[in-house]
Amino acid sequence: MKVLPFTIFVPDDKSVISEQVELPYFYQYLHRHDEWQITYVEKGEGTLIAGNEMHTFRSGDVFVIGAKLPHLFKSNPEYFTDNGSKSIKACSIYFNPKGALGALFSLPEMKKANSFLAKNKHGFKVPDLYSKAIVEKLFNLHHSSNIDVLFNFLKLINGIQELNEDVEPLCSDMYSLNVTENEGIRLSRIINFITENYNNQISLEDVANAAFMTPQAFCRYFKKHTGHTFISFLNEVRINDACKSLISGEKADCISLVAYKAGFNSITNFNRVFKSIIGQSPRQYIGSYANLAG
Repeated sequence: MKVLPFTIFVPDDKSVISEQVELPYFYQYLHRHDEWQITYVEKGEGTLIAGNEMHTFRSGDVFVIGAKLPHLFKSNPEYFTDNGSKSIKACSIYFNPKGALGALFSLPEMKKANSFLAKNKHGFKVPDLYSKAIVEKLFNLHHSSNIDVLFNFLKLINGIQELNEDVEPLCSDMYSLNVTENEGIRLSRIINFITENYNNQISLEDVANAAFMTPQAFCRYFKKHTGHTFISFLNEVRINDACKSLISGEKADCISLVAYKAGFNSITNFNRVFKSIIGQSPRQYIGSYANLAG
């Protein structure tokens, strides 16, 4: 299976693709493909960019990503260091209901599955309560061959559709999938620049230069394709980083250190932005996580 920016080619002799990878970090470019993708993060932490939304991911998470949705599993910065002490591991299933599986999905018995996929067209994160059962079905499929692939694929799809109302979309239904491959490459360059430099004091001019655009043109382009302003996107990246630091053992009295590490130069601004995005103060967020973990 050859992966290019925004394109994935499926071999003619496969109707369902199964892939398990172990690498220093996840594929680092924004991309999309005609296939639905179900990914189990066996090992790794970072930020999933899906359409115009961002989601923190960690080991044990399972994501269902809709067909044609631009996405990027962005590994945390420590995965890109030279010492090689970090690595990721993931297992993914790819399938196209309108491709080789078209005849299967046109059967009357697949009406419920088609309805579920249409309703959740951009995909979702599998709730933790159900992830173990989905992972078991995913690996049964991964280790099967010949006609057993289809049998186990149907069991996996059945398990996914049974989640019904218990899922939240990866991005808004209003998000447009009309992004060309050239635009995808440019967006990938922009997002990589921001996610690699967010903990520094980067300006609008810096990111516009990285995109080879004037600041005014960049603002219009970025808002059109992500639904975010540069500042709102940068703030979400920084707050995602701060959330990971706060629940990784940082003490509450070191919140200011977390703020500065994430790129904020004012603890007052950090607290304000954190609450506007998360809905809680940093201290409340630490407390909520501690209660859930306990």
